[in-house]
Amino acid sequence: MKNDLLDELRWRGLLHQTTSENMGAYLAAGTRTAYAGFDPTADSLTVGNYVPIAMLAHWQRAGHRPIVLMGGGTGLIGDPSGKSSERPLLDRDAVEANVASQKRIFERVLDFTGSAACTTVNNAHWLGTLGYIDVLRDVGKHFSVNQMMMRDSIAARLNTREQGISYTEFSYMILQSYDFLHLYRTHGCTVQLGGADQWGNIVSGIDLIRRIESGEAFGITNPLVTKADGGKFGKTETGAVWLTAERTSSYRFHQFWLNTSDADIARFLRWFSFLERGEIETLEAAATARPQERAAQRALADHLTALFHGATECGRAKSTGQALFSGNLHELDAQQVEDLASDLPSGEMDPSEWGTLSLLDAMVRSSIVASKREARDCVTQGGAAINGVKVAEDRPLVATDALPGGVVLIKRGKKQWAALRLRR
Repeated sequence: MKNDLLDELRWRGLLHQTTSENMGAYLAAGTRTAYAGFDPTADSLTVGNYVPIAMLAHWQRAGHRPIVLMGGGTGLIGDPSGKSSERPLLDRDAVEANVASQKRIFERVLDFTGSAACTTVNNAHWLGTLGYIDVLRDVGKHFSVNQMMMRDSIAARLNTREQGISYTEFSYMILQSYDFLHLYRTHGCTVQLGGADQWGNIVSGIDLIRRIESGEAFGITNPLVTKADGGKFGKTETGAVWLTAERTSSYRFHQFWLNTSDADIARFLRWFSFLERGEIETLEAAATARPQERAAQRALADHLTALFHGATECGRAKSTGQALFSGNLHELDAQQVEDLASDLPSGEMDPSEWGTLSLLDAMVRSSIVASKREARDCVTQGGAAINGVKVAEDRPLVATDALPGGVVLIKRGKKQWAALRLRR
């Protein structure tokens, strides 16, 4: 099983670089331990942070032991990789709260039981005990400033005169390298996993282990997530897509994956799902032969929504989307209506306006049209609907128009929706 890991990552397009040509033989020779680090800058992680979690999962599924490193210590500093400016510093309480909140995400994907059980560690527990003089004397002496300045994460900022880089973020590489050294000593961890932008930090950690412990360590990187059209992955008009329900509802999460473009679907199935090769190849063939059916997008959306939100919430997300498509919105409960409304342009109305607020005024207020004239044209041409039911002429909104939760959903044309919320 262990022999197949690199082949699996390569087939999925997840293998960008390894630090040794002998990586395959090393993995085949025994059970190995690898870690990936996660930055606690928020109480959740976005879909853009998901690939390193998936890498740990593939590692574990191949019979090796994964470690999730929570950056409770390095999170107080901030990783300059991929950043054009200094990150705002968080206080210790905020970082620790974020660490605690993020842990539940990993439990959705990784197994914390069995012979290859995942372990979670927090680098605040060892970095917080280090003395400044000790770090300079015992660790810093092994780092060449010349080499550090050549790393992509540092060089990019040094060449931007307006931003530059602080000594705080410049030192991040030393702390991440020390993490690798600490895990090598305490957990027998010999492999670090990370995105392509972490290559310099990974190599520095390997070099530190060699210098201090005369040990051998390795690194594997995955490609950075990109979209075929060059757009930023994980962003929608309403903001980032998160891996927890408090920040992104199961409906919106399902819709994000359902809206994957035909140009991206094959790569995203391989990168983000744990579906077997045969199933993925069948879906890829269907996407090529019958793209209008969007079977691959539905499979990806169902798979990932069930993974992060559970089967029940996945079913609710699907029924919410189907209700919006069919117009049977009165079948939805208050939470499903709220999930829809939170993803739409919206306005408010007062309860006293029932029976007096016209549909035309409601359309303007909800921002689905720019003017009352535009609203009138939409209605007279048969392109307006209240809660999915077409309206042939202007009329006032009445209390029975309210869906559960006090929301009226207004439709324009085939796909444009807006919400009018009852002011509380």
